[in-house]
Amino acid sequence: MQEDTIFAMATAPGRAAVAICRISGPRTRETVARLAGRVPAPRHAQLSRLVDPASGGAIDDGLVLFFPAPRSYTGEDCAELQVHGGAAIARALIGALGSLGLRPAEPGEFSRRAFLNGKLDLAQAEGVADLVEAETEFQRRQALRQLEGQLSRQVEDWRRELIEVGARVEAELDFSDEADVATLITSDIIVRIGRLRGQMRIALSRARSGERLREGLRVVIAGAPNAGKSTLLNALAGRDVAIVSEHPGTTRDALEVHLDLAGYPLIVTDTAGLRESTDPVERIGIDRAIRRAEAADLVLWLIEPGSPAITPPQVPEGTEVWLIGTKCDIEAPAPLLAKLAVSAATGAGLEQLEIALERFARQKLEIGGEVPALTRERHRQALKQAVQALARIAADPRLPSEIVAEEIRIAQNAVGRIAGRVDVEDVLGEIFGRFCIGK
Repeated sequence: MQEDTIFAMATAPGRAAVAICRISGPRTRETVARLAGRVPAPRHAQLSRLVDPASGGAIDDGLVLFFPAPRSYTGEDCAELQVHGGAAIARALIGALGSLGLRPAEPGEFSRRAFLNGKLDLAQAEGVADLVEAETEFQRRQALRQLEGQLSRQVEDWRRELIEVGARVEAELDFSDEADVATLITSDIIVRIGRLRGQMRIALSRARSGERLREGLRVVIAGAPNAGKSTLLNALAGRDVAIVSEHPGTTRDALEVHLDLAGYPLIVTDTAGLRESTDPVERIGIDRAIRRAEAADLVLWLIEPGSPAITPPQVPEGTEVWLIGTKCDIEAPAPLLAKLAVSAATGAGLEQLEIALERFARQKLEIGGEVPALTRERHRQALKQAVQALARIAADPRLPSEIVAEEIRIAQNAVGRIAGRVDVEDVLGEIFGRFCIGK
């Protein structure tokens, strides 16, 4: 597939000031010459009239840039065509490129070629995708750190030390009778393995924070019918997202809103009121509400004045439940009953709730320290496998050298998969298939 020359619009479809088309592959230079009449100097913008070679008709006047291999994003010859952002111009340009025998790019194919050509490692490529998807300031910062190679450098340091430690063990196995090979210092090996395992365990302990920062903290609003859940969701979102009605059971399904709270990403979900019901549709909504609460990072359990006590659903250990008194403009809740009192109708208490949510998000999402964040389940599982292999060595220092060498190889390969050093073909389609076309 890398023998093909590919193209794609790198800007969203629709009307805009500028549309950008990207080209990559062995026929890029020839394609630019046929469309623009000549190839511009490398990395210099050239204003050209783009012409359809099939019909000879003009497509548009635009800027042409050429990036010869290997100094390009993909490592191949690349070009960018910047034209006016009308839909008809984009269609004409795409048609002209297709008539020249170029192939439309698949999702993520430009970044996949960059990975295959050594311009990015796998963790950096995932950073590209996260940067495109980032909606908040802290998501942007984390994605940029990963794109710049912070995680890749740490992973490579671990891999190099594992290679060195493994080489010492294997040297003892292969050349134990040779006089010029130093005797294996078991205590030194164990100390180094223990240090590596400690660093990896720290990274694992912070992995959920990295994943949650990329995906968003999940906050579920739950409670009895008419407790003010939909009204609170609308107040936090600043717009009418959910239908508000005095009739119980209005909310039947979960409604989600993505919020940017001081740079932290939150996914706030309004759920069906929890009560005994014989309505099969409402029952489905109640079951979904319980499942959402069980999967949340934080449950806001709303209590309206004079409501009967309803026990919040059981949630896993580590999930916080805040009791929030609602409609405090009508009646203030008992001081010991609720963490906060709010009135979505008047706005009372909303600022305090947002401050508390921001503090909660900061506590959950700020990673700190020198060990970079793991941002995906794939990273966490690979590092977990490496830690388990090193733990088996630490558990029994009297293991035969052959077993120790094999466990070190397991850890080395597991760590290498994070940056795509080894055995990653089975995950490439899954990773790059999630990219947008043109990236």
